Amino acid sequence: MATDNEILIAKKGTFVLNNTTEKTVDVNAIVVLEDTVFNVIKIAGVDVKSTYIAAPATAVKAGTIIRATAAQQFSGVKLTSGSALLILA
Repeated sequence: MATDNEILIAKKGTFVLNNTTEKTVDVNAIVVLEDTVFNVIKIAGVDVKSTYIAAPATAVKAGTIIRATAAQQFSGVKLTSGSALLILA
């Protein structure tokens, strides 16, 4: 598991997700780049979007950072609209 500093500096790199194709990759954090509606946010292949977003059908505002709890990593992200920066694990 990456340290907080490694995540902050994106030591493993980043990926800009700006389409509606699911990106299946280990992710330490998601940074929302513009108002974005998420279709899926997965941990271990299971959609956990409603665990991290109170109103999942509503756009998450630009600048939001989403981090998995309990030292977990996201395993996949799919957007309905908008764009997000994936901090790779």
